[in-house]
Amino acid sequence: MTYQETLSHIYGLGRFGMKPGLERIRATLRALSDPQDAVRIIHVAGTNGKGSTAAFLDSILRSGGHKTGLFTSPHLIAFPERIRLDGREIFEHEVVSLADRVLTVAPEGTTFFEIVTAMAYLFFAEQGAELAVMEVGMGGRFDATNIASGILSIITPIDLDHAQYLGDTLGLIAREKAGVIKAERPVVSSFQADEAREVIRQQCLELRSPLYQDGHDFSAIWESDGMFYSGMEWRIHALHPGIPGRYQAMNLATAICAAELLNQQEIDLSPENVRTGTEQAFWPGRMELFAGPPRVLLDGAHNPAGAKVLVEGLAEIPRKALILVTGVVGDKDAEGILAPLLPLADSVITVSPSVPRGLGSLELAEQCRELGYRALAAGGIANGLETAFNQAHPEDLILVCGSLFVVGEARARLLSQTFEPFRG
Repeated sequence: MTYQETLSHIYGLGRFGMKPGLERIRATLRALSDPQDAVRIIHVAGTNGKGSTAAFLDSILRSGGHKTGLFTSPHLIAFPERIRLDGREIFEHEVVSLADRVLTVAPEGTTFFEIVTAMAYLFFAEQGAELAVMEVGMGGRFDATNIASGILSIITPIDLDHAQYLGDTLGLIAREKAGVIKAERPVVSSFQADEAREVIRQQCLELRSPLYQDGHDFSAIWESDGMFYSGMEWRIHALHPGIPGRYQAMNLATAICAAELLNQQEIDLSPENVRTGTEQAFWPGRMELFAGPPRVLLDGAHNPAGAKVLVEGLAEIPRKALILVTGVVGDKDAEGILAPLLPLADSVITVSPSVPRGLGSLELAEQCRELGYRALAAGGIANGLETAFNQAHPEDLILVCGSLFVVGEARARLLSQTFEPFRG
């Protein structure tokens, strides 16, 4: 198959949807001689900040000279973003070869995400990766990435999201996320609400897994010359994160704590590696500013907690007027996402994400009006961006947010690249 034929085939597996259980991924990897066992795995679970935390840790590990794989989802623009080795995206011919080998042995009904996870594990093993940072797709307990026996687990802030799959309380969702915790292996947790924190603590007690918590075992604060990290042994001043936003302090601190613990496992890392990795870290679509005029800010906030953090980040960006271009997926809390953002916007343009689950721009505009704000329904993202550029003056800021689908398509258009709407 060609590259495009391969993508069409594996994207077609999305019809199998989400199917809990590790039986299919286990059988697939066993037929491939269990490549996941050849690489030391770090799992990153949670609701918000997973991608940024994984990107920070990946950059720190690579700065320490360690050959590192990074697996993330979804992609923003194109499939190869999901699988990286030492910072470079997987090549198209590698996608074709890996997919063919995995599909040959995968049981009937294996899902898109399971196929791609198996491809990542096989790729990292055969390329000789020393470590792999694996972002968990959804939940944790039955996520395909969790088939590997990780050496360390990270849990970023847990919030209400994917309730139809994971449960409608923080406790239920935390129970699924805590499924990545491995017996007697260290766990690093970002700051959590009480209900989620207690679930994680109990799971660690049952499995005798050491727990390191933000605000208790490590912390980060902003000082006049940058961010200061204080951990078990490391004290590092004047850190300048490559991923913008003061709110990234928690994500970075979580990644540094993980690096500090990995250093105790004879994975050689130093505060200087942390400094370099912090500065070189990059994560597209998260407070990503495109120079104008007018400037365009892309942010992947797609739930209420993410929207609140985005508002904090907006305080750091001077502008004359704020033009909000937003679209959401139908199963998200649109009102919760919009509520903190609408009061800041001088103009609101609603768009429809290019996926079947996308909420129509007219319906989203109506929700804005119900909240007391006028909105213009622009239909597709291309028209929404064009409308925003036509409205904007050079000193204004165009903010695109609400869904990774929307941010991905907007980013593709700004970079003149081809957008692949399927996620999986």
